[in-house]
Amino acid sequence: MASTQQSRILRVGLLQDGRIIEERHLRRPGDFTVGQDAKNSLVLPLPDLPASFPVFEYRANQYSLVFNADMKGRVHLGSSDVDFHALRSEGMAQKREDQYVLPLQESARGVVELDGDLSLFFQFVTPVSETDTPELPVDLQGGVWRSMDRVFFGILAASLLLHFSCASLIIASEPPPEPELSLDELPDRFARVLLPTKVEEPRPQATDTAQAAAPTEEKPKANDSADKPATDNPTKQANAQEAAAKRAEMVKRVAGKGLLKILGSSGSSGGGAFADVLGGSTGGGDIASALAGAGGVGVATEASLGANGPRGAGTGNVAGIGDLGTSGGGKVDLGASKKEVEVSGRVTSAAPEVESSDVDREALARYVKARLKAIQNCYEKELKRNPSLKGKVLVRFSILPSGRTGDIEIEENTLGSDAVGSCIRTVIRGWVFPFKPDDEVPVAYPFVFSPAG
Repeated sequence: MASTQQSRILRVGLLQDGRIIEERHLRRPGDFTVGQDAKNSLVLPLPDLPASFPVFEYRANQYSLVFNADMKGRVHLGSSDVDFHALRSEGMAQKREDQYVLPLQESARGVVELDGDLSLFFQFVTPVSETDTPELPVDLQGGVWRSMDRVFFGILAASLLLHFSCASLIIASEPPPEPELSLDELPDRFARVLLPTKVEEPRPQATDTAQAAAPTEEKPKANDSADKPATDNPTKQANAQEAAAKRAEMVKRVAGKGLLKILGSSGSSGGGAFADVLGGSTGGGDIASALAGAGGVGVATEASLGANGPRGAGTGNVAGIGDLGTSGGGKVDLGASKKEVEVSGRVTSAAPEVESSDVDREALARYVKARLKAIQNCYEKELKRNPSLKGKVLVRFSILPSGRTGDIEIEENTLGSDAVGSCIRTVIRGWVFPFKPDDEVPVAYPFVFSPAG
């Protein structure tokens, strides 16, 4: 029986009003099912049948016809036709629960009425080799020129001819001569690059600071020199006056810069910029009282300079870093310290919407809840900028057969922040789900955001 079934195959066709509208050749033995399910061998909208009904079963190297008590049809057995009613009443078909099974021989053929004008016919035929393809007559066989779109080919040929002609003309033509420009005709941007520029040397900052801090100590010396009798050397007096004028000019120049500007400024509240730096404990901007406890740095005097005398031809005194006296450790009132306020948010997720049974909804919810921290980070990043930020974000994406995410869209965003939605898309794009569906599965997942506390 096995060799017989291998030599002939089952042919099944769908009839409508006596015409064949679809035909199948079962080259590989197996069950043949009909119904509304997409996995059936033949998909038919049959309300009287279940979603999938096996009309032909293949068991033990033999096909069997399966029908129920409501189905009608007839089968040719040997030399006579027998309808389904006779098969059920005479016991020729084996009863199996609410179905009847009739084994088929290779000579059997018949018709199964499904619903209205739809019916199936079946028979066993000799298979035709898949390599044997019918050939058309020579008069009907088309060539390359017959199968080509002649209008498109003409437009393409004209376009190629035009482009190649323009390219050949450009190559054959001589390039225009380039005139030589003199230095006066060069644009300004090139002239600025070519002409040398004078670079000013930076002025030493340490010397200016030392000279700016010294005027208050040197003014009495200038007054003393003015009180000396006129019998002193006039050259020394002139030098002293010139040095005092230079120091006064330097004081004016430096008074509006750096730390001296902060210490010298005063506002309407009495503290000014100094009060902003040291806090409100100065009580009216008295710099001396605020720095009374700071004894870490002392100003070097002329007596403490030692061997470090005046350098150069000037009249000022220069002190080295080692000559600065330090003693003890004081306290500087810097006011009340400010603490940074921590901002945190809360993220909750509702039940997702899954449009396929291939993905377990509860398993998907557990997978997403284990990764809510990344979603929360997206929300807290924008919550620092807007503490009143709260709302709902509905993300719609698809799970591919590989387990990765497909198209990701923000369907609803009541937060009013596109940055949070963009960050959530980036996070979900990196997820790899433990599901491997047969086809893309659309998923809608809602997230609700609110500030914590």
